[in-house]
Amino acid sequence: MPDATTKPQLHVLLAGPRGFCAGVDRAIKIVEEAIRQYGAPVYVRHEIVHNRFVVESLERQGAVFVEELDEIPDNGKPVVFSAHGVPKSIPSEAERRKMFYLDATCPLVSKVHREAEHHHARGRHILMIGHDHHPEVIGTMGQLPDGCVTLVEDEAQARLVQPPAGQPLAFITQTTLSVDDTAEMVRILTQRFPDIAAPAKEDICYATTNRQAAVKEIAPRADLMIVVGAPNSSNSLRLVEVAQRAGVARSIMVQRGRDLDLALLEGVRTVGVTAGASAPEVLVEEVLNRLREGYNLRTEEVVVAEEKVIFKLPAALTQPAA
Repeated sequence: MPDATTKPQLHVLLAGPRGFCAGVDRAIKIVEEAIRQYGAPVYVRHEIVHNRFVVESLERQGAVFVEELDEIPDNGKPVVFSAHGVPKSIPSEAERRKMFYLDATCPLVSKVHREAEHHHARGRHILMIGHDHHPEVIGTMGQLPDGCVTLVEDEAQARLVQPPAGQPLAFITQTTLSVDDTAEMVRILTQRFPDIAAPAKEDICYATTNRQAAVKEIAPRADLMIVVGAPNSSNSLRLVEVAQRAGVARSIMVQRGRDLDLALLEGVRTVGVTAGASAPEVLVEEVLNRLREGYNLRTEEVVVAEEKVIFKLPAALTQPAA
């Protein structure tokens, strides 16, 4: 391994903001606080956020992750619903079984749920822009009866979708989409259906928007963009795509520092580094330490926004029991 005097220089552009958003931070704290107050095990339906490092850390503290409620014994222990949100059938089933549950759904996802209910109450059919099988989409569509929401995944579907005739329309979106892709799909839908009702405030969350904006700022200056995230994380995958479209020669995702092949850095003089909203900063540090094994780093923060959003924990975790 080269020593500090023989290592080549590498300019690192660190995206700001990057990593945890307020919704992810809140969801993790809900699990940790539930374990602290009620003791292990605390059950969590689905990965609390899409990051194995986070999931495994919570497992070591006493969290038990399940996919469905029928995997949980009737032992009075809390069950936490993930940050992505759940269909209405899930809390209904928990109540039927008299389970104590804590809802860690991101408040910005809950906002989209309320929008869907609002449109449905006004007789509108809803077009949801999002990715099929993503838990957030499943949860949002599951707020309403079957058939009330039609999923639109891409521009081709936006051009072809045929909603029920004679019914007023509205659109909502998943919170973790590509800002640019979504804007184009919205343009197509509003051109086809001029009276379609739009969200009062954009559904794509501030954290997704800010992280993509930082990547757009960095990409034209970088030879390689490294996104720290998980392959099942929508917002992380979008960062890889946004970087490619914004002009970087190569954009890759790694989950941990050890996953980074330094051979990919051959010929690279400037590298961008960011992290999806469910990736903790410790994993960014792992990637930087991995880079230091082969290079002398000169780091530069590229900050496009300051984030000061904080979401409160559920009252069940902050108020004394009656």
